[in-house]
Amino acid sequence: MATLEYHGHSCFVIESTHGRVILDPFLKDNPRADVAPENVGQVDAILVSHGHADHFGDTLAIARQHRATVVAAYEIASWCESKGVAAHGMATGGAHDFPFGWVKLVPAAHGSLFEADPAFSTNPVGFLYRVEGKLVYHMGDTALTADVRLVGELNRVDLLLAPIGDNYTMGPDDALKAVEFIRPGLVVPMHFDTFDVIRQDAGEFQRRVEEAGHRCHVLAPGETLEF
Repeated sequence: MATLEYHGHSCFVIESTHGRVILDPFLKDNPRADVAPENVGQVDAILVSHGHADHFGDTLAIARQHRATVVAAYEIASWCESKGVAAHGMATGGAHDFPFGWVKLVPAAHGSLFEADPAFSTNPVGFLYRVEGKLVYHMGDTALTADVRLVGELNRVDLLLAPIGDNYTMGPDDALKAVEFIRPGLVVPMHFDTFDVIRQDAGEFQRRVEEAGHRCHVLAPGETLEF
């Protein structure tokens, strides 16, 4: 059994017997975050989907505090290493076994700018993360694409973390179609309500997902669930 903690926007912590992993740690400047980066607890690894500030966020500070390994696209990982933190670079389609679990980078259709240093800009990704025999798909910031359908065809996803905010990512309609493609055991929406332009009715999204025959749970920042 593993535990999922939500900290607003697209930031989650997954805790298991193999360690604690934080994904897209946007906390300090996140108006919906329930915790400051220095109080997020012990972290063994940081998974970063892309270089926008609302996802890369507090990666360096958390990595330095906990000596955590940053897992990201090769270019972002290389920049992190140049700043003195441990990092493991990967490329889209690649997978690797870590002490904290198995990770594979999958495509995400989104902007590519690495805001901390544009010279290191690279492709955005989503993550497949397997731990305790369960597969989590953190979609990152993405549009609805055929790649999303392929992930569902090739994998049995237990937990889907899906953006629903629209404007910068999929909106609720496309996210519902993604759920139909992937057929996960459970859906948790993310990347909504942080800013006015991505305000959504997550409860209505949950109703539509459940009406379509799938399980959905809306987490408020600070809430947890076991999966």
